[in-house]
Amino acid sequence: MGKLIEIRWHGRGGQGAVTAAQILAEAAYLEGYKGVQAFPYFGAERRGAPIMAFTRMSDEEIRIRSQIYNPDFVVVLDSTLLGLIRPDEGLKDGGTIIINSSKEPYELNLKGNFQICTTDVTTVAQDLGLIVAGIPVLNTPILGAFSKITALVSLDTLTKVIGKKWHGEIGKRNAEAARLTFQQTTC
Repeated sequence: MGKLIEIRWHGRGGQGAVTAAQILAEAAYLEGYKGVQAFPYFGAERRGAPIMAFTRMSDEEIRIRSQIYNPDFVVVLDSTLLGLIRPDEGLKDGGTIIINSSKEPYELNLKGNFQICTTDVTTVAQDLGLIVAGIPVLNTPILGAFSKITALVSLDTLTKVIGKKWHGEIGKRNAEAARLTFQQTTC
């Protein structure tokens, strides 16, 4: 099998982790990955409860159907989850953790053989008025950070998929959120 890339997403119900996983999979497919998967993992969840989602991308067909236990990348949409989860759990050596936080990576006190990148997705969403039911939209902006850090899927392809999912002004603002986050992400 060719290079298999696995991503684990952590968020809270309603923040869009599942949608982010799906958008990334669709963008990966458009860029030529032959195997893509995106799927959620939750129990009896409700809005605000911790959830996980997963994305797999490969240049060959993917036959694995389990959740992801040893991701290459972990994306945390809500830094308040850091007190509830271990983002580095199962992370491959040399992997990367992307966290929505206004703090610098070193301020998060996560230690190990992995890279930590932070980006203030919440502020980007609020500044662009991306609020649904009182909750900032975090999924589309964090995809910009993922694109910048990994270079696995281009920002242009992600914004095309975002524009296809949300039309008009909402799509434009979501795409702009991804672009702004792409620019501001630090590792």
